[in-house]
Amino acid sequence: MTMKDATLCLHAGYQPENGGPGVMPIVQSTTYRFDSTDHIAALFDMPTEPMYSRFANPTVDAVEKKIAALEGGVGALCTTSGQAATLFSVLNLCRAGDSILCSAAVYGGTVNLFAVTLKRLGIECIFVDPEAGEEEMKRALRPNTRLVFGETLANPALIVCDIEKLARVAHGHGIPLIIDNTFATPILCKPFRFGADIVVHSTTKYMDGHALQVGGVIVDSGKFDWTNGNFPEFTEPDESYHGVVYTKSFGDAAYIIKARMQLMRDFGCYPAAHSAFLLNLGLETLAVRMPRYAENGRRAAEYLAACPKVESVTYPGLPQDKYHALAEKYLGGRASGVVTFNIRGGRENAVRFMDSLQLACNEVHVADIRTCVLHPASETHRQLTDEQLAACGIHPGMIRLSVGLEDIDDILADLEQAFAKVK
Repeated sequence: MTMKDATLCLHAGYQPENGGPGVMPIVQSTTYRFDSTDHIAALFDMPTEPMYSRFANPTVDAVEKKIAALEGGVGALCTTSGQAATLFSVLNLCRAGDSILCSAAVYGGTVNLFAVTLKRLGIECIFVDPEAGEEEMKRALRPNTRLVFGETLANPALIVCDIEKLARVAHGHGIPLIIDNTFATPILCKPFRFGADIVVHSTTKYMDGHALQVGGVIVDSGKFDWTNGNFPEFTEPDESYHGVVYTKSFGDAAYIIKARMQLMRDFGCYPAAHSAFLLNLGLETLAVRMPRYAENGRRAAEYLAACPKVESVTYPGLPQDKYHALAEKYLGGRASGVVTFNIRGGRENAVRFMDSLQLACNEVHVADIRTCVLHPASETHRQLTDEQLAACGIHPGMIRLSVGLEDIDDILADLEQAFAKVK
């Protein structure tokens, strides 16, 4: 039976047995017992059941299946954070001496991960202007470029990624496109439909929605041809895993199985069962929450656009926004509940405004059910240089407003009373 998103959010991943619990249970165990040595040996050859909770757990497995169903992928792998998911998505393809091509409009933590940490591991990241033409992007590719990376809705600049353009650039070079779909979620955008091959999320954000636990996930579309000659690690025996050939043994799921049995086995960044249980509670209401976030975000953006103390507003859901056409194409015109705006007076006024808010919380978080604000230049993105901040589209007076699910009239009243205290 083909189900729509709201139904998948409730029913995908876990199917109760006859007489079994109706709600997905928490399997709080590190180990699983088997009746024979041969059974365990078979699982090492073909990991179809959990055998050790460093890389597989029944509760987490159910959540992985739900997210894979929502994105339209063949499989998923949950991690302990969105950063871990992004790191694994790259390390599953790259080694020292390789390079990646990345849109400059991505989350600041991703910029640092790619530009600093991966560089230390011998992996070069080439950043490109997201508005660059295809030919310019192609010129940035190297013979050793192994993937292209972009973000559906850039955090916090809210630049909408032209997924089809990046897909053409990547596939013309015989490499996959990885898309961070955190802000959009599969409710607003399904990147696989536009040519993406791998999707990553920080599940800490809208998927969880309640600021309860940190997590991440990688989803494999199962559509990329790993046998095209550019990825021998998928088509040749993996001596670290008893000589398995991933494409031969696992077919369309080669990428996600390799990530689990190679990277997760070695790094062990797997979430606890209880964390997955909490994430599932958020996922069950995701299809209901996302339209409300988008509506509240649009209303807040309209108010800010008319405010004389605001220099500019970025919200792709507004018709006048630079990226509205792309939002129409990829997001159905909706743009989550995150709004960024530049307040007149720069850093000083930004801090005064945020400290004057009464309903909205000043916190290092986003995409919560509660409205919150953040000043990227001095908080989440403080590790970036002024040049990198500019490349990410971050102004010194920029405020990231994450509109929650409160009554929109209360949210707007809070903004208005805070503006009254700004010069």
